[in-house]
Amino acid sequence: MVEKSTNVVWHGGSVSRPDRERILGQRGATIWFTGLSGSGKSTIAVAVESLLVGSGRLCYRVDGDNLRHGLNRNLGFSAEDRRENVRRTGEVCRILADAGVIVLASLVSPFRADRAQVRALHDEWQIPFLEAFVDVPLEVAESRDPKGLYRKARAGEIKDFTGIHQPYERPEQPEILLESHRLTPDAAASGLIEQLRARGIVR
Repeated sequence: MVEKSTNVVWHGGSVSRPDRERILGQRGATIWFTGLSGSGKSTIAVAVESLLVGSGRLCYRVDGDNLRHGLNRNLGFSAEDRRENVRRTGEVCRILADAGVIVLASLVSPFRADRAQVRALHDEWQIPFLEAFVDVPLEVAESRDPKGLYRKARAGEIKDFTGIHQPYERPEQPEILLESHRLTPDAAASGLIEQLRARGIVR
């Protein structure tokens, strides 16, 4: 990435992340849901959000499709644009998590290097980053096809579609593995929250 901003200085404040976390009674963190289109990323994230808010926790879903309606509307689906999409989303997640929010990010994010870059952003600020791999066989994701994207990709109406035209690079060591063809969304969400408790993010 070429940096075009010059003569800029980071301005720190007198309020720290622990100060904000004490108010909220939780740790800020990003849970990064990655997987094929149709794997169940957004569905599980919605279920997690409902459980967390229902128990009095502050969280926010950052959905890849939603960001493409605004912040990332100028990006397509080439490898370069996907990389920038993930980078921008990672920056947003880092800021929210620094505010003490539990962030639930749902993006295909098919390339390991791009996901590693987002992890590095969080590591730089010592913010917990959990990669949640929503694993499902391609044929299952394609059979679900909730948005009709696989059908359009097979028909040549969509180019650069992950799993058809572009590869999906599976996480090698995700913190959380969710096999959505073996779990209901509610069961996956409950299991994930147990992971957050075990890691001290939800107390």
